[in-house]
Amino acid sequence: MTVPMDYLYASRDFRRFLGSVKGRAMLATNNQSYAVTRAVLHVFRSHLALRDVLVFAEILPPLLRVTFLEGLGAEHKPIAFPDRQTLLEEVKAVREPHNIAPDSAIDDVAEILRAEIGEATLRRVLGRMPQDAQAYWLAS
Repeated sequence: MTVPMDYLYASRDFRRFLGSVKGRAMLATNNQSYAVTRAVLHVFRSHLALRDVLVFAEILPPLLRVTFLEGLGAEHKPIAFPDRQTLLEEVKAVREPHNIAPDSAIDDVAEILRAEIGEATLRRVLGRMPQDAQAYWLAS
């Protein structure tokens, strides 16, 4: 069986993604863009049912998928989506000493993610999820 191209170029594509987030969010390093991306993904995940977490993970490139699923346990219990400002506060609170997420963090990562996986694919998957899940990625 041939190794999927997504796997062969996973590191290169992940670095490109982080570089795009770094540029859009006006961050200084890829470490900062990783912290922001991870926080945005984990906050989204915390508000999804486990089934929706797994469905969403399937459309992510390999290293974003791993980042999204990192630390997920079988005991995962979603919490209701709050308002946008509270979501941003949650993003900023993830690993607070190492996370300098700007106020635009969710929108920044969302724009790069839409470009990476395609608007149609994202809308197709989110269309089967609660409205709040759609708003998280499509609000910007």
